[in-house]
Amino acid sequence: MILDQQQMNPANKVRVAVNGYGVIGKRVADAVARQDDMELVGVADISDDWRPRMAMQKGFRLYGATEDHAGAMRNAGLDVAGNLDDPLAASDLVVDCTPKKIAVVNVAIYRQRGIKFIVQGGEKHEVTGHSFVAEASYASALNRDSTRVVSCNTTSIVRTLTALKRTGLLHRARGTLMRRATDPWESHLGGIMNTLVPEPEIPSHQGPDAQSVDPDLDIITMAVKVPETLAHLHYWSVQLTRPASKDEVLDAFSASSRITLIRMDAGLTALDMVKELMAEVGRSMTRGTMLPVLTACVWDAASLLFLPGRECSGLRSVEAIRAVLRLACKLIMCPPWLTLRSPDLIFHAGIL
Repeated sequence: MILDQQQMNPANKVRVAVNGYGVIGKRVADAVARQDDMELVGVADISDDWRPRMAMQKGFRLYGATEDHAGAMRNAGLDVAGNLDDPLAASDLVVDCTPKKIAVVNVAIYRQRGIKFIVQGGEKHEVTGHSFVAEASYASALNRDSTRVVSCNTTSIVRTLTALKRTGLLHRARGTLMRRATDPWESHLGGIMNTLVPEPEIPSHQGPDAQSVDPDLDIITMAVKVPETLAHLHYWSVQLTRPASKDEVLDAFSASSRITLIRMDAGLTALDMVKELMAEVGRSMTRGTMLPVLTACVWDAASLLFLPGRECSGLRSVEAIRAVLRLACKLIMCPPWLTLRSPDLIFHAGIL
């Protein structure tokens, strides 16, 4: 069932439920709650630990994923309003932020109810038939019932390569991704030390995933896990369609609202320094974490090398908000709070 804008609630606010209140879900919920044209109906989860307690402190209506989960959460002292059926019945759209491979089970429920839905990058493209990065697939999300917000790495790839593609400079790209060993909030559970772990297949999954957003990308990726948890780092070799000057390439990146240039010779020489900068400038929507991409650029007339590095959590809440707007038939590109948006960050090697 396709809903148009007139079928939304009378206050003309998009009513949004968030299913899953973990690392991504809590950021999506915070972002939805900040929107003037959205209403956060509630958040659903299975946990009775500190995370749903924080949702209660923020005034979010809390639900159990099932009636059994709701009962267990009540027994743990949580104020639970019901189970997942309740916010779904009161919402126009649900953002599913449950762990990998869980959402594919939930999708059958959403479709049965005729509610629009967004899943995360851990699910296959085929679950929705559409993969979302606002820079590249915003227009094609219009009038859809569902979409998939791709992973942080894939979003970074599509954003930066799209900046080159739009100016006619991109021919093909070959990249190596240095992936952090584990998410920082799970460091106590495990991770690698004193080793590197390459992914066994070439291409790694990020290249084909980027092509699910933009099939025209000529891209191959490789990936290796590294023993740190600050951020991911990408190495890219790009063949341009024609000779281009340094200024032309920088202008291509600068034209994107999702890319900001900074300088290595200003002391921003490593991931930890950039992350500290992000805390200093008050990245509240990413909870003090760094912007998604940093890049050092070197090129000759017909090729480009750049090194993006990224932290995940804030970016995916930004993309989720943009996906909500599009599925809800809102014809604007960025909601007001995206003046503090999370752009890709080009970390330029002192040659501006």
